[in-house]
Order: sequence, then C-alpha cells, then structure tokens
Amino acid sequence: MTSIRGGRTVYGLALGIIMLDTKFPRLRGDVGNARTWPFPVSYRIVEGAIPERMAQADPDPELLAPFVDAARALEAEGVRAICTSCGFLAVNQPELAAAVETPVFSSPLLQVPMAAAAAGGRKVVILTARTVLTEQHYRGAGWSSQDLPVVQMAPPEDSHFYTTFVGNTPEADSRILEQELADLARRVVSEQPDAGAIVMECANFPPFGQIVRSITGLPVFDLYTMGMYAYLASSGTEFPRTL
Repeated sequence: MTSIRGGRTVYGLALGIIMLDTKFPRLRGDVGNARTWPFPVSYRIVEGAIPERMAQADPDPELLAPFVDAARALEAEGVRAICTSCGFLAVNQPELAAAVETPVFSSPLLQVPMAAAAAGGRKVVILTARTVLTEQHYRGAGWSSQDLPVVQMAPPEDSHFYTTFVGNTPEADSRILEQELADLARRVVSEQPDAGAIVMECANFPPFGQIVRSITGLPVFDLYTMGMYAYLASSGTEFPRTL
C-alpha cells in the first residue's frame, strides 16, 4: 500500500496569481487570461486594487494587507509559486515574500539584474504603463538604478493603451494596441540605441512581446517569462532517463 496525504480540497495548482480589481479585456498572453499558462493556475482578486490606484510613485499602504491575505489564501490552496498581475507591487516584494513560505515573484522588475547581466552591462529599457517607477520599486525588487543602467519608457497618456489599462475600460481595439506597442518598440530603437535588453513591467504588454522582439532585436523579459521561470523553479520538469 502506498500512502498519500490530503488536507486540502484542490490539488495540482502550479501557480497562484494575485489579481488587481479590473474590468479591461485580457488577451491571451496576459497573466489574467488563464489560457496563457500551460499548467493549472489559481487566481485571487484584491477588491479595490484598481489600476489607477496601483500605478503610482508612492504605494498605497492600505493595499498591503489585502495583498498579503491573497498570498496566504493562495498558499493555503497549495500553489507552488505566487505571482501578481502588477509590476508596481515590486515595492512590496519583501513583505509579500516574508508573509508566506511559498516563493513569491511580485514583479517583472525582479528580472532586471538578469537582463542587465545578459546584456553585458548595456542599458535595460523598462517598458511601463506610466513612467513613475521609483528607486523604492527598484530596491523592493532587490537592486538599484545606481548599480544598473536603466531607463523607463511608456505609451503616451493619450494612447489607447493608457486609456484601456490605466483607465480600466471594458472594451479595447486589439489592432490599435498592437500598433501602439510597435510604435513604442520603434521608439526604443531610435531613442535608446545603447539598449541591450527590455523588461516589460506592465502585465498587459506580454501579448505583444513578439512584436517588440522582432522590431528591436532585443531579448524581452516580462510577466510571462517570470511566471514560467517561477513554475520551472518551483514545480520543475521530469526528464526521461534516456539520451
């Protein structure tokens, strides 16, 4: 007889994802579209955590407790790793990671040191919804702009992207979004010729990541690459014992 141990209702959840309280559409590739992931995921929505409240230079201290509660609820479900749907939560990486035993990957900004190392010290372009990231966000992710060369870039505030994802509107035109991300990629090429890598901080960029890669020719790190990294690090892959 082989004994197995229970204690929960649901099993096999590889990744837990803490979601903002949003109503905009999420294309496949977005962290909030369950079809993005090739493994089982579980979601927890933090009510009141709307995009405009999150994408600020100064974090809202009232939101930390509900995000911690969401992380603990996901851990209780048995997820193997936890991600979030907002790169601005980098500022709370230390608190979220300390609140649970499950590994927490709060923001694509955690990948900036790896991107900088891969780029041989060349500049890392951080694509964000709003260029209001501060040293507090960077230090939360475990690094400093004093040590790593970075620059922030974002779509214009009158763009369809900004209206959709920061304004939190329930409808969007995917063709316009694609064109705006292509335009942003061209700006990277023209304005940052010394760039060596791109980190897309915003969770809504990954559906267009291949466009950015093809236009810039640069490696792109985003919430999808981080989620896959979290999965592989925590769940792993079983290889056959063959050549």
